[in-house]
Amino acid sequence: MMDDAVTLLSESPDTTKRIAMCVATHVRPGKVIALRGDLGAGKTCFVQGLARVLAREEDVHSPTFTIVNEYGDGPALYHIDLYRLNDAEAIRDLALEDVFDSPAIVAVEWAERAESMLPEKRVDITFEHVNQGRMITVRGHGALDGGWQKAIQERG
Repeated sequence: MMDDAVTLLSESPDTTKRIAMCVATHVRPGKVIALRGDLGAGKTCFVQGLARVLAREEDVHSPTFTIVNEYGDGPALYHIDLYRLNDAEAIRDLALEDVFDSPAIVAVEWAERAESMLPEKRVDITFEHVNQGRMITVRGHGALDGGWQKAIQERG
């Protein structure tokens, strides 16, 4: 299933967080949010917006060295950062399938490094540097509640 994509310009971290907060209100428990983009593109900032809504958490940092952070508990938000893992075997050793099959919402930075493990029904978020800020493209792939496109366009 392929939902229409929504692309928005974010000119600030606050706008990126606001877009994420809107996505958070439409994502279903047990779904994966795959984050793709260059270093410094806004992936962690996006997770900060997710965590503000999903886990009522303000202190969110990229788990570059710990690989996984967990926030909240109803459902939990797992924040995974695969930046330091270039080896497919090391990524397989994380047993991501178990996390992806949990009732948690899972945000994965550098998701392209685990592409073969990602579930078909997921949210794909792509970040692209542009002169004015970041272009953020959201694709729902059946993992977001109905009406998400309009809501994101109105709030973004």
